[in-house]
Amino acid sequence: MSKIFKISGVGCSLVDRLYRVSYGDSAFTPYLSRARGDGGLNPGQLVFREDFEKSCSDNFHLILAKLTSNRPPEKINIGGPGIVSMIHASQLSRDVDCEFHFYGIRGDDEDGAFIMSLTKNTPLNTSSYITSEMETPSTLVLSDPDYQHGDGERIFINSIAAAWEYKPMLLDDTFFDSDIVVFGATALLPNLHDNLTELLVHAVSKGCITVVNTVYDFSNEQLNPHLKWPLGSSDESYRNIDLLVTDYEEALRLSGTESIQNAMRFFRKKGAGAVIITRGAKNVSLFSTGILFKQLDDMEMPVSKAVAKSLTSGFAGDTTGCGDNFAGGVIASLTSQVQKGETPPCLVEACTWGIVSGGTACFYMGGMYEEKEEGEKLKMIEPFYHSYKKQLEL
Repeated sequence: MSKIFKISGVGCSLVDRLYRVSYGDSAFTPYLSRARGDGGLNPGQLVFREDFEKSCSDNFHLILAKLTSNRPPEKINIGGPGIVSMIHASQLSRDVDCEFHFYGIRGDDEDGAFIMSLTKNTPLNTSSYITSEMETPSTLVLSDPDYQHGDGERIFINSIAAAWEYKPMLLDDTFFDSDIVVFGATALLPNLHDNLTELLVHAVSKGCITVVNTVYDFSNEQLNPHLKWPLGSSDESYRNIDLLVTDYEEALRLSGTESIQNAMRFFRKKGAGAVIITRGAKNVSLFSTGILFKQLDDMEMPVSKAVAKSLTSGFAGDTTGCGDNFAGGVIASLTSQVQKGETPPCLVEACTWGIVSGGTACFYMGGMYEEKEEGEKLKMIEPFYHSYKKQLEL
């Protein structure tokens, strides 16, 4: 009996409470950031709830009432780049002979039970998703769909909670006995993030393909707002990453540079095998050194015109989870290509699935799509995939 192709992901998982707001509202002005890492609110960035509270003079719940006009959340959903990307990848891979496993931590509370009630209806294996006596991590997502001339943006107020307890020792041999390992938004699991270098080295020694998708690292932004963010204990992390998926702001802060071109140069110099940098509704930048994927010089890929047309027609939810689903689409494509023996895999093909996955995540609120039947999400995305392939040929 042949070994099952296995993808194991570890990282951020939480409950998102999503509110539609307007950053131009006067209620936001007193709470906007005035200096890097000061605990104030910034469109597109994340702040820890404890630091946000310290930066304000009012009670947190009173502030939230002001920012949301005292409305309940429009949507409560599973969030976190770790778990959402793995759920999406598993939903796209039902016809691929593989297993997706998630390693993380939640509280033994209502939010934890809520996460499990949704994941049980997905192909994702959560047997290694442990519980804690602390609260389940959560994020308040303040989404302004009209920001930046309709491109939309989010502000995240995050409570790490039980994620403080997740340590490297919790990743046992079953995690590293995988064909692909994914480290998703480990900056929101601080004890894991600080040891990312060593975990990547160990994964490579076990023959794993390594994928890292990042999140806004508020801890290091606050600690050293004028220095580049570390990724683990040293830059040795990069030479042990087969694929790095990050967004524009995170790429600049990780590299300590001021342009995508310089960030790409930094990642290449440090030894990353392949890199994808997303930038919302703007072009995606990518390269591959040929270590895993087919060699590819620095290039850009556009967003999907078909998705953009659907969004202008009013077919829109919000931008929450676009990056998470982008990463999931890339992981699904990488899984399919490697499992089917396509050597070397094609980064452009993986990015194609990422772009249509991230774009179609705008069609609904929140990061996770709740399928009513098997294959529903793939069926929704496939027409946009084929349309995008034609777009690239023009």
